[in-house]
Amino acid sequence: MTETTSLVGLSPDELKTALIAAGVPEKSAAMRTRQLWNWMYVHGARDFAAMTNLAKDFRAQMAGRLSLARPEIVTEQISSDGTRKWLLRSGGQEFETVFIPEPGRGTLCVSSQVGCTLNCRFCHTGTQKLVRNLTPAEIVGQVLVARDSLGDWPSTGENRRVTNVVMMGMGEPLYNFENVKAALAIVADGDALALSRRRVTLSTAGVVPMIKRAGEEIGSALAISLHAVRDEIRDVIVPLNKKYPLKELLDACRNYPGVSNARRITFEYVMLKGVNDSLADARQLVKVIAGIPAKINLIPFNPWPGAPYECSEWGQIEKFAEIVNRAGYASPVRTPRGRDIMAACGQLKSESIKQRASERMAQMRSAELARMPS
Repeated sequence: MTETTSLVGLSPDELKTALIAAGVPEKSAAMRTRQLWNWMYVHGARDFAAMTNLAKDFRAQMAGRLSLARPEIVTEQISSDGTRKWLLRSGGQEFETVFIPEPGRGTLCVSSQVGCTLNCRFCHTGTQKLVRNLTPAEIVGQVLVARDSLGDWPSTGENRRVTNVVMMGMGEPLYNFENVKAALAIVADGDALALSRRRVTLSTAGVVPMIKRAGEEIGSALAISLHAVRDEIRDVIVPLNKKYPLKELLDACRNYPGVSNARRITFEYVMLKGVNDSLADARQLVKVIAGIPAKINLIPFNPWPGAPYECSEWGQIEKFAEIVNRAGYASPVRTPRGRDIMAACGQLKSESIKQRASERMAQMRSAELARMPS
C-alpha cells in the first residue's frame, strides 16, 4: 500500500507544492490549492470523495496519493457539565483536547506538546516528561476533530459552537513556536477556520525571549500563567521562574506588541491553600502588574491523584478577588469545568512516554523485515 501525504496543517504554499508533487499540473495548482483549502477548512471535508464539485478522476487521483487525516480519537468523554475531552493519538503518541461550552461561546483548549518540560508543581501535565512537540497538522487536527464531533461546520457559518481557541492544553506553546505559529495561522485565516485573532489566546508560563516575537508573528491574545507574585514562591511552583524571574516576565508583558486597554493581557492565578492565597499576596499582585492593561483569572486548584496542594477555601478566594477588583482589575473566579473527567485546568495528561533511540530503531527494523518478501 502506497503511503499518502496528509495535507492538514500545510500552509497554502506547502499545499500547492504537495499537489504538484502528486501530479497536479503547475498551471492549475493555484486553483486546486484554493479549492482544497476551502473544502478542508471551511467545510471540514474528511476525504476527497466529499468534494462534490471536483471531477471524479481528479478526486480519485488525489485520494491515491494524499490524505486529509486527522488525529485518531482514542476516547471521548462528556462531563456532567457538558465539557468534552478527547484523548487523541497521532504518530504513536497521545494527547488531550477539551471543549468547554458556555452561554454564547465555546472554548477549545488545545495542546501544543505531548507532555511538558516545565514541571509546574500544581499541574498534572507537568508530571509527564516531554515526549515531543506536536506538528502543525496535529495542532490544527485538534480543532478539526472537535468540529467534526460537534457538527460545527461550515467554519464560516453562524452560531458556531467553537468560538474561541486557547493554547492552554498540554505543553508550553512557546517551546514549540514554529509549529504553533503555523497552526494558528490556519485557525485565524478568514478563508480557513475563520476565528479572529482576538478569539485566539496563547498561554505561556513565561518564556520571556519568545513573548515579543509571539506578539509580532502570531498576534494572538496573551495569557500568562503567573500563579505567584514573589520569586521565592514562583521558583517552587513554576520552576521556569528561576530562569526568567518575575521582573523580566512583567517587563515583557508591558512591552507586548499591541497591548492596550482594549487588548488586555490575562494573568492566570491558581489558588493554592496556604501557598499563594494570602491577602498580602493579593495586594502584591495589584502592585506588580501596575501599568499593564490586564485582567486576572483566579483559578480554584483542580486536584489530581498525588497532587501536593489543596484548593484555597472559597471565602479566602472571594476576599482575594475583592482586593484585586477594588484596584480596578476584572478578576473573575473561573468555575471549575470537567473535573469529573479530569478535563479541568491543570488536569490533562496522557500515558505516552518518550522512546529510547534503541527502541525506535528496533521497531523500524521489525517493520522493514515485515515488508520484505518471504
